[in-house]
Amino acid sequence: MLVLPAALLVAGVAGFIAGRNTQPGDAPSSSRETAGPATMRSSRASHPSAAESLRTERGSRLGERPQTISASQRLARLEGIMRGENALDRNRALLEYIEQLGPGDFEEAVAHFRSLGVTETRLGEYSLLLSAWAKTDPIGALAYAKENTGSRFAADTILTTWASLDPLSAIQWAESNHDGEEANPNMIGVIRGIVGSDPDLATRLLSEMPRSRERGSALDAILPHLLAQGDDNTRTWIQSIDDDALRNGAMMRVAERFAQSDPSGTVSWLLENPGEATQRSMDDVFRTWMRDNPDAAIGSLATLPAGEARSDALRGVVSAVSASDPAMAVSLMDRNAADINDDVVRTFVWRSFSSDPASAASQIARIGDPRDQSSMYRRVLDHWMEQDPNNASTWIRSNALPDDVIQHLQRQSEARP
Repeated sequence: MLVLPAALLVAGVAGFIAGRNTQPGDAPSSSRETAGPATMRSSRASHPSAAESLRTERGSRLGERPQTISASQRLARLEGIMRGENALDRNRALLEYIEQLGPGDFEEAVAHFRSLGVTETRLGEYSLLLSAWAKTDPIGALAYAKENTGSRFAADTILTTWASLDPLSAIQWAESNHDGEEANPNMIGVIRGIVGSDPDLATRLLSEMPRSRERGSALDAILPHLLAQGDDNTRTWIQSIDDDALRNGAMMRVAERFAQSDPSGTVSWLLENPGEATQRSMDDVFRTWMRDNPDAAIGSLATLPAGEARSDALRGVVSAVSASDPAMAVSLMDRNAADINDDVVRTFVWRSFSSDPASAASQIARIGDPRDQSSMYRRVLDHWMEQDPNNASTWIRSNALPDDVIQHLQRQSEARP
C-alpha cells in the first residue's frame, strides 16, 4: 500500500525543503555536522533509525565520519536504508541521508536507487529523492529524467517541487521544452506545484491547455487542493470556468463526492447547470444517495422534471438495488415507466443477471431499439444456457422472443455436441 509512504512524503518533503531553505547554502555548516548526529542519537536512543544504526555500525568499522565516506560507501548506505522493513524508519533514515548529499551527489544516488527496483512501495522514497534533487538542481534532474525514465512520474515530481519554489522559472522551462500544438505534459507537474500558493495562476494555465488527457490529469492535480477548502469553494471555482468541456469535466469529477455529504444540494446544482456533466453524473449521485438514504433518494426522483435528467436518476436508483433486490428494481421501473430508456433497462439486466437471470431476461423486451434488444437477448440467453441450461430452456419456451433470436438459439443448439 502507498498510504504510509504518501503521508510521509507530504510531511517529509515539506519539512526537508523548509529546513534546507533556511540554510545559507546547500552544504551543512560545521556546527551542524558535529552536533546534528549526536543530538539525533540522544533524542532517539530508545528507537534508533535505520540510518543511525547503519551509521554507528560503519563508523565503528571504518573509523570515518559520515561526511567523509566515499561514494561507494554512500551508495551502500542508501541500499541499506532501502532494505529496511519498517517504512517509518526507512523514510526518517532517507531524509537524514538526503541532508548529507551535495548538489553533485543526487544523480548517482537516484541512479542507484532505481537500480534497486522502483516498486509501488518505494514510490514515496523515490519522490523524496527526486524532490530534494529538484531543490538543488531542477534542470539537471529533469535532464536525467528525460534521458533515463520512461514515464512521467519523475519529471512531474521534479516539476512539482520546482514550481512550488520558483513558479516562473518552472513555467518557462515547461514551455520552452515542449513543441507542437498538442497539450503540454510538463504543465501537469507545474500546476500541481503552484495551486497551493497561486490557484488563480494554476487555473489560468489549466484553461490554456487544449482538451486532452493531459488537461484531465492537470485538473485532477488541482481538485484535491480545492476540495480541501470545502465544497462551496470548489463549486464557485468550477462555475468560474468559461470552457464548457473543462467545467463539465470538473463537475463530473466532484459530483459523486458532493453527493456523499449533500445529495439533495448536488442534484439541484446539476439541474441548475444542464449539460454533459448532468447527463453523466446524475445516475452516480442517485446511486450514492440510495446507499445512504433510499427513501429520500426515491422521494427526490419523483420531484424531478420529466426528461433526460430524470431518466438518468432512475438509472442510478435501479443500479443501486438491481443486484441485491431485483424485484424492487422492477417495481421502481414499473412505477416510473415513462422515464425508462434503453440505458435504464441495460443497467438492470447486467446488474441483476447473476442473482436472478429470469427477471433480467424478462425486462429485455423494454429496450426500444430492435437491434439492441435482439443483441441483448442473444448475449444474455447464450450465457444463461451455458450456466444453467435447464432453467434457461424452460424460460425460453415460455416467453415470446423475436424471430431472429429464436433462429439464433436454434443454431446454437444444433452446434452443441
